[in-house]
Amino acid sequence: MFGRFLILLCVAALAVGLAARGSNGAGPRQTYVVKPGDTLWAVAERTYAGDPREGVWKLQQRNRLASATIVPGEKLVLP
Repeated sequence: MFGRFLILLCVAALAVGLAARGSNGAGPRQTYVVKPGDTLWAVAERTYAGDPREGVWKLQQRNRLASATIVPGEKLVLP
């Protein structure tokens, strides 16, 4: 009896897993084009609602930047 219940539970979990779809709850990916005179700190202040230091860190991580140096025309993916 327990074996049948376990098999039924596994089949139900598999069905739910196959029927589930990904979500776009985070919204579309946003990018920012660096303008002359921009710094990573300034971009973080404008586009990140929290502490700019955390925004700089997240921008560096998201865009795989080795340093805080950015150049005009560069496209940054916003966190």
